[in-house]
Amino acid sequence: MTESGTPRPPDVFVVLDALDAARLASFWAKALHYRRLERMEQYEVLAPPEGVAAPVMLLQQVTEPTPGKLRMHLDLHVPDAEAEAHRLVALGATRIGEGTLGEIRWICMSDPEGNVFDLGWQ
Repeated sequence: MTESGTPRPPDVFVVLDALDAARLASFWAKALHYRRLERMEQYEVLAPPEGVAAPVMLLQQVTEPTPGKLRMHLDLHVPDAEAEAHRLVALGATRIGEGTLGEIRWICMSDPEGNVFDLGWQ
């Protein structure tokens, strides 16, 4: 419980399966400006900069690709999606396409192992 008596929100972790967890950890640390923490068993651990309230990201080492459609992806809201897309492509991402919903626009990307994420802006 918080001081006001309301339930404390849960800590949020974003977990992605990875065939090469160290490689993806390097990509996502640079993409999100996160810092790499110590590896914990089969997990590479990424944390936001000190003082920033954001989820911890875990890259879980797996031996085979996760079958089926991805059931979760990241939406990264950035002020300049085009510039960010170019930066991430230089880090190893692939630009897949674009989408719109009303005034909301996004660029669909994938990381070096094909995990899909969107760069969104309005």
